[in-house]
Amino acid sequence: MNIEQLQLKNYRNYEKVDISFNDKINVIIGENAQGKTNVMEAIYVLAFSKSHRTPREKELIKWEQEYAKIEGRITKRNQTIPLEIILSAKGKKAKLNHIEQRKLSDYIGAFNVVMFAPEHLSLVKGSPQTRRRFIDMELGQIQPTYIYHLGQYQKILKQRNHLLKQLQRREVQDKTMLDILTDQLIQHAVILLERRFIFLDLLRKWTSPVHHSISHGTERLEISYIPTVEVSKSADKETIENIYTNKFHELKNKEIERGTTLIGPHRDDIVFYVNDKDVQTYGSQGQQRTAALSVKLAEIELICNEVGEYPVLLLDDVLSELDDQRQSHLLNTIKGKVQTFVSTTNVNGINHETLQEAQLYRVENGMIET
Repeated sequence: MNIEQLQLKNYRNYEKVDISFNDKINVIIGENAQGKTNVMEAIYVLAFSKSHRTPREKELIKWEQEYAKIEGRITKRNQTIPLEIILSAKGKKAKLNHIEQRKLSDYIGAFNVVMFAPEHLSLVKGSPQTRRRFIDMELGQIQPTYIYHLGQYQKILKQRNHLLKQLQRREVQDKTMLDILTDQLIQHAVILLERRFIFLDLLRKWTSPVHHSISHGTERLEISYIPTVEVSKSADKETIENIYTNKFHELKNKEIERGTTLIGPHRDDIVFYVNDKDVQTYGSQGQQRTAALSVKLAEIELICNEVGEYPVLLLDDVLSELDDQRQSHLLNTIKGKVQTFVSTTNVNGINHETLQEAQLYRVENGMIET
């Protein structure tokens, strides 16, 4: 899988751009704040219909413009597929093969992308929200229906939290609606939890050998999913549903008192262990970065195994953050099999052999030259 062409209109600091890409390595060079990361972000948005940098879509629209448009032509299973995202004050439109998709779950997954940026190095030591987002975005690529259930869960969660605040302030007395929303929330929570357990099993399978190789066989990486309810990954759907139902009943008064939903997939977490020690708490920065790199490299193989083709890899200002050993491992792993985009302020920190295969693009003040 690769992206052949990208067209931008009124996107961030770009008025109009039309560029074609190398199917191997593309290096985007520019000083800070010139627009190189905006190109990487646009490719990401084309895949996911949302930015990895901001939840506010109006920030993606060029100043004083009414809309932004991203168009891309991708090659997948020897077919050329046009994709299009239009962002405006009225909302978002996603087109696949020139046909507008009513549900984003019908769009996401058509174009598979793995992003690796400096913030992803903090996947291990960062916030639980960062790790949950990682799971949601990657699972959504290989199982688009997951996006539907996640969206429904978030919608019901928002309604439920609003009602809990009303009950907390005694603006509402009747708890019947709370019970209805709880039942609805549980239906989607069960599906999210089941699929996350399965995804973590797949991730472990691919991460373990990668990490073993990077650490020269001296370390063993294990990843554990930590739900907010006591449930094992072997539990069936009915069991998980009963556990959630009982726990929500138990916490009902406490949730009203606090005005928020206290359990569910939106509060779950992942813990990384290296040689049986929690690497977030006890690991060195090097161990934390090796774990994060291992996860990202495993993600590439996992997606390929699930969808049948390698995803496009976006390395946004991350190579300079890796030492020579980790950088070499990353570049050797992807060499010749993954279309890769590298953004950087200069090429000094990039492996010379990699540059020989690369197409270089220079970015300055919203203009791109090859």
